[in-house]
Amino acid sequence: MSGERDAVLFANEAFYLAFRTGDLAAMDALWAQRAPVSCIHPGWAALTGRERVMGGWSAILRHGSGGQIECRHAEVQQYGESALVICYEVLDGTVLVACNGFVKQDGRWRMVHHQAGPANMVPGELAMDDDSSSDTEGDPGSNMVH
Repeated sequence: MSGERDAVLFANEAFYLAFRTGDLAAMDALWAQRAPVSCIHPGWAALTGRERVMGGWSAILRHGSGGQIECRHAEVQQYGESALVICYEVLDGTVLVACNGFVKQDGRWRMVHHQAGPANMVPGELAMDDDSSSDTEGDPGSNMVH
């Protein structure tokens, strides 16, 4: 099970790498081709269907909104051939909590769902500064678009 957990975390990190670098082709390759997909960006209506989801990512990545986004405290919950990663996203001093859904397709973990929203309370060890040493709690704001 540890190998599968690591593979899910690898797919999750590949998602954030594509997001950070604005790589639409890499982002497209991460999403499932045959399974239903959905995405809920903060402040957006729900996007369902691969065409709409990828259209949303195209718009976001064109504007460079991923910048220095970091994924922290990623935890995997696996359910056979599907898995969820619950994590925190940190970007420009804002913290979001995210849920990333994956299914195993053609032997690889592919994304089927991404949802992120403001995290009003975060783990005390989740630092907001570059040296990762301060404690953070409170309202990080909710105006982040991603």
